[in-house]
Amino acid sequence: MPVLEPIDISQNERNSLSQIAESQRNILFPRNDYNIANEYSAVSPDALATGDDQGKGTGGDLDVFNQAAGAGFDVRERNIEVAINHYNSNTTYPDF
Repeated sequence: MPVLEPIDISQNERNSLSQIAESQRNILFPRNDYNIANEYSAVSPDALATGDDQGKGTGGDLDVFNQAAGAGFDVRERNIEVAINHYNSNTTYPDF
């Protein structure tokens, strides 16, 4: 039976990578809009597809036939692709 030795992953010495990580953490954390009081979820404004380039969801589970799902770019591309596709919500793929 193998013997498991404890691994110490604590950093006791300051190094350049730790200094870079600390400076980046100080820059990026204040940008975060979400915290314990305002948690990110499937119905957060940034998660919902409202026509902007951030949100892609609709807040529903497996909402695959919703034409409003996706960011603005996704909706525009879908409309272009559906125009040349023979299959759509009225004419679905054959079910063998």
